Formats: sequence, structure tokens, C-alpha cells
Amino acid sequence: MFTPDPIPRPSGPPASSTPLADYLSWTRYGTDDDYAVLPRSLAESMPLPWQQHMRDLLAEFHQAFGHLQWPVYRVLPSGYERLTELDEQQLSEIGCTMELGDNGEPEYRLRDGSRVENPEERRVLVPRPDPIPNRHTGVEGTSAGPAPPNR
Repeated sequence: MFTPDPIPRPSGPPASSTPLADYLSWTRYGTDDDYAVLPRSLAESMPLPWQQHMRDLLAEFHQAFGHLQWPVYRVLPSGYERLTELDEQQLSEIGCTMELGDNGEPEYRLRDGSRVENPEERRVLVPRPDPIPNRHTGVEGTSAGPAPPNR
């Protein structure tokens, strides 16, 4: 499945002065505007040379930023869903309510009471089951919240 050969590295100067930012902006795997998440079960399943290289990179990273007050992070598997497709519990989790307006149509409101315009076009981030196998059990679907509605 994996080759033990090292990944070929291009020679010469990098194509960009911000290669990591460029890559993280482009990829959709475990990233958002502020964080990049690596599922530990997948990282630990990589070939030993890859793990050693990653360990060295992380050690340098932590050495450079070890002086900061690091919190413990809780990662919540999530995905984007249309606001109009959420159930009552999911709406509550994101701080939104749905009521019938004077015209009998659904109206979506945020915590501050403001009305959501064009709710059928609004996509929101909601918790969903984790599709990545757990490193201790190897079982997929450890839930961090309710499952998204069936399609």
C-alpha cells in the first residue's frame, strides 16, 4: 500500500514563498482557515520513514513554539450542510431556530434574533460522525454529534 521510498523532493528554490499556506488553502483534508488536523490513526499507519520525518518536523515545530501556552484541543468532525436541511437539534447546536412566519413560510433566526436571508442557500458547519478509523479501536463512525439527515 505504501512505499518505503522517500518522497522525491524538487531541487531548487520553492515555487512559492508561502508553500505551506498555499497547500493548506488548496486542500480540503482536515483544514479550515485557522487549523490543520491530522487524524492520528492515519499518521501512525504511514511507513516508518514517513513517521520519522514527521516526528522530526513536529519536534522542530514544538521547539520553536514551545514557549506559548498551548491548550488541549477538542476536534469535532463536522461538515457543511444547507441550513434548510437541518433538524431541530442541529439547528440548536449552531444557535439557530426555525419558526413559521406570518406568511406560513419557515423563517430562520440566529441567536441575536436576526432573520437569515436566503436560508436555502446558506451552508453551515455542523457536527457529523467521524469517517476516519479510531486509532484505538479501528472503528469508523465514532460520533461527535448527531448524524446528518438522510438524503
